[in-house]
Amino acid sequence: MPTDNNKVSNSLRHTSSSINASSTGFPRLLADIGGTNARFALETAADRIEAVAVLPCEDYPNVEDAMQAYLATPAIRALSPDGVRYCALAIANPVTGDQVQMTNHHWQFSIEAVRQKLGFELFLVVNDFTALAMSLPHLAVDQKQQVGGGSAKNEHVIGLVGAGTGLGVSGLIPSNGHWTPLQSEGGHVTFSPADETEIGILRFAWGEFGHVSAERLLSGDGLELIYRALADMQGLSVPGLPAPEISRLALAGENALCEEAIDRFCAILGTVAGNLAVTLGSLGGIYIGGGIVPRLGQRFLASPFRERFEQKGRFVSYLAQIPTYVITAEYPAFLGVSAILSENIAAAASSEKL
Repeated sequence: MPTDNNKVSNSLRHTSSSINASSTGFPRLLADIGGTNARFALETAADRIEAVAVLPCEDYPNVEDAMQAYLATPAIRALSPDGVRYCALAIANPVTGDQVQMTNHHWQFSIEAVRQKLGFELFLVVNDFTALAMSLPHLAVDQKQQVGGGSAKNEHVIGLVGAGTGLGVSGLIPSNGHWTPLQSEGGHVTFSPADETEIGILRFAWGEFGHVSAERLLSGDGLELIYRALADMQGLSVPGLPAPEISRLALAGENALCEEAIDRFCAILGTVAGNLAVTLGSLGGIYIGGGIVPRLGQRFLASPFRERFEQKGRFVSYLAQIPTYVITAEYPAFLGVSAILSENIAAAASSEKL
């Protein structure tokens, strides 16, 4: 994450016209774009995010039309009578240049062209996991839930793992009062089994994939793969189930195999999170995001996750001191893009003064 105008990371691109050095930049448009839904909000003052709206991506031919539809609603026009000059957008996609082509939707756009069309003075586009990472220092106590023991140390590295459609991995490095998010593809590290059952799961997965990454198991598809592998290992002939149904049956206590699959999923996540903690030295804590874990609720708290997280032989005491948290905020990406936008507005305004 850049903290001045001379730093632009590969995960963040912005375009701007001149910035008014005396402007606070409010209201600001915040956006979180996924393959299915586009989420929008207005930040009307520092740390005041309101008017959240979720628009189906399929209803709009392109991203700018969705943005214009949100800005044109009466409620938003009332909150922004003079228009919106600053926007930050998180997107579930790599951001490596001006052209953005979504991998899980047909939208594609030029960042500069959108900026000019919508009249923004500053328009930032950032990878969604960069935004999620940048949200972590801004989460309130009621926007996260600690799992197990440990206590975060200030001004230390923070780790992030998120299981959903895929497996996202990131981290935050503190430096001179700022945070720098890591641009990681850690979800694609090779899966490492921790016991005989997971060796069996790996063998089963090898029947479908030449390389079995952590993401192959820690994702929606991965939960389904674990379920099928366990059934095969136990000689059970069962129909394949989608991940939401596996979770539903497990949480309802209606299917023992689904419960076992969920517990195994959580244990494997514990291994990956523990690996990340010792790799980064994440004494500031490890955060769990994504769409799967927050929905598990108390089941995750009672799962083998934390025990497996600490299961590192001679480093048990090291891991025991590191806290783990589930992100429970409904729209954490907004917090992240807000922080990124604030830093960039301040940096750009400072540059204008020089």
